[in-house]
Amino acid sequence: MESIRAVFWKPDPAAQMRKCNALIRSNTRKLERDILQLKTLDHKTRQYILQASKRGQRNPSQAKQAAQETRTFAKELVRIRKQSSRLATSKAQLQSVQMQVNEAFSVRKIEGSIKSSTGIMKDVNSLVRLPELTGTMRELSQELMKAGIIEEMIGDSLPDDELLEGEDEEVETEVDKVLGEILQGKLGKAKVDAGPVSQEPAEEEESLEEQEATLEQMRGRLEALKS
Repeated sequence: MESIRAVFWKPDPAAQMRKCNALIRSNTRKLERDILQLKTLDHKTRQYILQASKRGQRNPSQAKQAAQETRTFAKELVRIRKQSSRLATSKAQLQSVQMQVNEAFSVRKIEGSIKSSTGIMKDVNSLVRLPELTGTMRELSQELMKAGIIEEMIGDSLPDDELLEGEDEEVETEVDKVLGEILQGKLGKAKVDAGPVSQEPAEEEESLEEQEATLEQMRGRLEALKS
């Protein structure tokens, strides 16, 4: 029945707005879940950095290996934080799209017509190119086209290597800053200062094998968040 009605009548603006808002809410919830996962990974990685540093302080013979481990975990932490920042920006952008879409439908209700918005089109184009949102954002773009809010289909999603372009160089410049933040400048003082490196509550230290396995899991989660 709905398909027959669609042939003879234009889509109901109220129904279109509800569907657009439902899609936006779905994307927002997904971003919030991904951001929460990254927050958990952030905390876990900080603990691994602290544990590796403490191990190097207790056993000077392992200091070099411990320093390498702290840098490895710090690199992962930088990646996690960049990903979290990107998703937080995308969430704010998505909320802006929702406000603009609702405003466009409100204007349509008052004036009886709707004008396409280059601002919405630009934001949706940016969001649909993110691997995390490609599917549902493409569906949203189709609904916005039907409503006349945007005029053209959105391009393909960005490949991961383009999203991470220049990341290696940036990560290297951020690693020392992260280590200084977490270890409070004590990374290079293991032989002199054997005291605690942080006021954070101590957690049960995992074995090196467990840490390496968890590191691989974290990398897998980061990749999963992009797929």
